[in-house]
Amino acid sequence: MAEVLDAEAVRAGLDGLDGWTGDPAGIGRTVELPGFRDVIDAVDRVAVVAEELDHHPDIDIRWRTVTFRCATHSVGGVTRRDIELARRIDEIVRGAA
Repeated sequence: MAEVLDAEAVRAGLDGLDGWTGDPAGIGRTVELPGFRDVIDAVDRVAVVAEELDHHPDIDIRWRTVTFRCATHSVGGVTRRDIELARRIDEIVRGAA
């Protein structure tokens, strides 16, 4: 079973990621894109990656913004899987901006 990262490990995992913040309970990032269609396209691409990883973020969609939140619900906090998903989300968002 995955292990919840401590605060130092979460900070280290987020180092180098764009705009992610959080603590051992969860990490998140809000992104603003040019338009609603761009947001939906990015979310569609994140959905494909989430299915590949079998690890799914919470997603809040607004007009031109989308917020991603990651935590491994089965263990009650952030694990290495969440850091990897955040890294993959960053790659997608960079391509969408």
